[in-house]
Amino acid sequence: MNRLEEPIILMADDDEDDCLMVRDALAEVHVSGGFSTVEDGEELMDLLHRRGRFKEAPRPGLILLDLNMPRKDGREALEEIKRDPDLRSIPVVVLTTSDSETDIKRCYELGGNAYIRKPATYEGLVEMMRAICTYWFQVVKLPPSG
Repeated sequence: MNRLEEPIILMADDDEDDCLMVRDALAEVHVSGGFSTVEDGEELMDLLHRRGRFKEAPRPGLILLDLNMPRKDGREALEEIKRDPDLRSIPVVVLTTSDSETDIKRCYELGGNAYIRKPATYEGLVEMMRAICTYWFQVVKLPPSG
């Protein structure tokens, strides 16, 4: 991967262990564009709008979004992101444990770019991160981050 063009990946997930494993998996597949985390949908929206402690936060190029988080869940955050003309071009990959057909359908209706069930093993996570990064950073052309 061309390290100079890799965007920042933002993970919105309240499970600290999941965030640490994704960070490690990204390092293992040599993604160096940057990785940051927020714990819930409220923090996600604050970061995307650069409010409060996120005033200097760079705009992410890809969001990994968990559905079940406190305060504002992933469904609410996804709807808000895709409704906002300044944010809707950021790809959002729903990364969750939910296998619910209702959740899958709803996330695509709200404009989610992909829906992926979290793998059961670390090795599966590494392969999934490799596939996600290959697709989003090598195959598709992302809009310029503004």
